[in-house]
Amino acid sequence: MSLFRNFFRSKSQNEKEKIKFTDRGKYMPRQNLPIDESFTINFKANGGKFLYCENQREIDETLNNILIENDWKNEYAYFYDKNLEDRFKNAHLKTDHYLNNATYFVTTCENLIADDGSLLISSNQIAEKKLHEFPNNFIVFATTSQIVTNIGEGLREIKTKNTSNIPTNITTIKHFKDLAEKDFLSYGSSSKNLYLLLLEDL
Repeated sequence: MSLFRNFFRSKSQNEKEKIKFTDRGKYMPRQNLPIDESFTINFKANGGKFLYCENQREIDETLNNILIENDWKNEYAYFYDKNLEDRFKNAHLKTDHYLNNATYFVTTCENLIADDGSLLISSNQIAEKKLHEFPNNFIVFATTSQIVTNIGEGLREIKTKNTSNIPTNITTIKHFKDLAEKDFLSYGSSSKNLYLLLLEDL
């Protein structure tokens, strides 16, 4: 994938691309970015914290850095997905099975939506609870193969993967900024302090 080529480009190369984009003019047709780049741009614009990892070792190291950065080493994590909890057993997180005691929620998602930089989740991740019932801090584990163009494509994937038991409570998380930073378009939605651990699997 072209997902992180931009991270390794030289400054002059990025400047050249910026000039090239500017030269197109504002009335020229919009260039279609690859969905991985589109998701990255839109997710960051929404205020999400994006952390790319190539293997499980990097995932564990990055998770540990998040805990140190936020002083969460002695705080409780909440897992709904027991398979995910097993995946992170080497991180030695303090966990609590009571949601109200948790400082942060570690979860997966159904898909990553490129068009608007949102995360599609369902009852597979949050049961039948509402987003406001969870801690303000989310750490989401996902893979690059979960990136889709739009919500419609994500819903089709959910249906395809769960033909016998389609999950309920399907929703998106889109706003990852503090309440003070939210604009009028985000009123009424749950804003989360969200870290995305994205594992390369393609």
